Amino acid sequence: MEHPVAVALAEAVPTLPRGMGWWYEIKFDGHRTVLWRDSEIVRLQARSGRTVTSAWMDLAVAGMNSLRPGTVLDGEAVIYNEGRVDFAAAQSRAASGPVRARELAAVLPASYAVWDLLAHPKLGDVRSRPYTERRALLLDLLHDVPPPIQAVPATDDPDVAQDWYDTLQGQGQGQGQGIEGVVCKRATSPYRAGRIWKKVRHSDTVDADVVVGYVGPASRPHRVAVRLPDGSRVLSQALTARVAAEVARHVLDAGPGRRARTSAGEAYVTTSHGLVVEVLAGTTRHAVVTVTRVR
Repeated sequence: MEHPVAVALAEAVPTLPRGMGWWYEIKFDGHRTVLWRDSEIVRLQARSGRTVTSAWMDLAVAGMNSLRPGTVLDGEAVIYNEGRVDFAAAQSRAASGPVRARELAAVLPASYAVWDLLAHPKLGDVRSRPYTERRALLLDLLHDVPPPIQAVPATDDPDVAQDWYDTLQGQGQGQGQGIEGVVCKRATSPYRAGRIWKKVRHSDTVDADVVVGYVGPASRPHRVAVRLPDGSRVLSQALTARVAAEVARHVLDAGPGRRARTSAGEAYVTTSHGLVVEVLAGTTRHAVVTVTRVR
């Protein structure tokens, strides 16, 4: 299997799809992470393809100790704080260097919520197999694996999924356990890159497509240039310090860019595709984009 792997994504929808052949998984609010258990090492990959092992070394150690070589998993790196999923803590960890990440892990260790199996230690690449077959293989593989690596809950009952959505609300709701929503998958679907799943979420944010550039120094971007669903390229409002630090890591890893202009003629420096940000719902109107966080 190629490394890094191009990951499957989910399209936001307003309500749960129902009918024969749908499966539903709880959507944890963390950092998308692919875990590779090789013969001698464990590698962790972000959604963008960037290697992030140093930020999640506690998960790498867990994978080395508990998983068989040849295993590739897809899931979410999450951090629990007082019984709730804490996205801010996960964001801080992801934006930290190796030393700071170890310090944070000592206080709030990470968990790995696994939702898919991409490669099996005996069967090899299983991405072409149906979701239900991959799910069965995943549960069998993780049967004796202790926390912090665990499979996400899944059901084919839409009423159960609706109950998850209604009761396990995200942090912004003031109650619940910090669960972001529900991801919906076809039972027969293979795993492939692109928006092949559906997601229903409590958050008042939506995904912009990708960050295509930035304004300001690479070590501390002031704003980002994003490509919106209609294909236009616009500059965001000023970034918060936390988001700027996360974007800087991607920009510095991507290397030098070139000068370019938005659809409105504003100058920015390009960066390689792959970094996705969330923006406040509705702020993409009239080319006003407020970035809330990096995905």
